[in-house]
Amino acid sequence: MNALPPVMLLDLDDTILRFSAAGDECWRALCAEFAPGLGLTVQTLHDAIGRSARAYWADPERHRIGRLDLVAARRLIVRDAFTTLGCAADAEAVALADRFTFDREERVRPFDGAIETLQALRDHGTRLGLLTNGNGKFQRRKIDRFDLARLFDVILIEGELGFGKPDERVFRRALGDLACAPNDAWMVGDNLEWDIYPAQRIGIADVWVDHAGAGLPDDSSIAPTRTVSALAEVLAL
Repeated sequence: MNALPPVMLLDLDDTILRFSAAGDECWRALCAEFAPGLGLTVQTLHDAIGRSARAYWADPERHRIGRLDLVAARRLIVRDAFTTLGCAADAEAVALADRFTFDREERVRPFDGAIETLQALRDHGTRLGLLTNGNGKFQRRKIDRFDLARLFDVILIEGELGFGKPDERVFRRALGDLACAPNDAWMVGDNLEWDIYPAQRIGIADVWVDHAGAGLPDDSSIAPTRTVSALAEVLAL
């Protein structure tokens, strides 16, 4: 493992923790529970929430505000879905959204081998920085739940900093805290726009994590330097 850098910066959700897939599983389970009482099919309710969620998160400013207040964002998404379906059941919309917020967190798990990889990197002498967007309370809860803080020298959370990825200030703050030059660090993450591109802009080597094995999107103009299908693979780079 001599080729590993002295510093490695890592994303949290969908890089270390299985996050997005857990969300879809949770929506499907809750739609199966709530749809009969609303007189809807499970698929109709699931599709409507999916459309509402995609529309909500597609707007960059809503995305920024929403990820800092997930409870409110998810209530808006489900309420919008209910409106499009003609369901005048606000209490049920709030209940469904709030159940999602709780149940999704319960379904989140580290990817196989992720914690062991972080420990192996530390044992090798690589210093680690965690860069994650989102609400500080939610992200800290996951960090504490999986005892991740002990593995990182620096933890930077958007909700605590007041700014987040892809803002270059996050990356420069991490490098400064770790007394590291850009060309002595790697950035490892699943998001091409938030993790990979900003790292490339400031001279940090990048590793894209493609857990789904789907490859680069057809419309992507961002080309990662290295690609892995699981965090554990960085040990062999």
